[in-house]
Amino acid sequence: MEGHTNWVQSAAFGPDGRRIVTASEGNTARIWDAATAKQIAPLEGHTGRVRSAAFSPDGRHIVTASNDNSARLWDAATGHEIARLEGHTNDVLSATFSPDGGRIVTASEDNTARIWDAATGHEIARLEGHTKSVLSAAFSPDGRRIVTASYENTARIWDAATGNEIAALEGHTNWVLNAAFS
Repeated sequence: MEGHTNWVQSAAFGPDGRRIVTASEGNTARIWDAATAKQIAPLEGHTGRVRSAAFSPDGRHIVTASNDNSARLWDAATGHEIARLEGHTNDVLSATFSPDGGRIVTASEDNTARIWDAATGHEIARLEGHTKSVLSAAFSPDGRRIVTASYENTARIWDAATGNEIAALEGHTNWVLNAAFS
């Protein structure tokens, strides 16, 4: 797949398997046709490396995370920007949708994760408690919990409705790069 001018940081299939979204060090993400490998649309507007990109569960939207301290919400059919998720004070390393597509969680080098309303782009809650960069964040399958992974050698579980910490998963002797629910 040609089109990116720098390293590709991540790639993900859409929920129907017909499209792929890629995120690049070249400050862009791109949507591709999985069958033909032809580019459908570039997602342009970030001013820093795009670290991750993910489709919404219904495939209608894409969220990207960037080193420009923002995440952005895009129309997956047209590639047009819908909203900017701004508020982090350092690089945003990952962003993903809740299982119902109504919320987005972002993870940042500012030591926080944040929950956003996917329809409006407004911040719902700030997950504070990590003392080092939050590398990834993911919703539980029922959307009621969030797990975060951090450079501080921990993962933490949060209540997705309130943003309150439920538990710290301690014991690692080095960075926790990623965490996921079964």
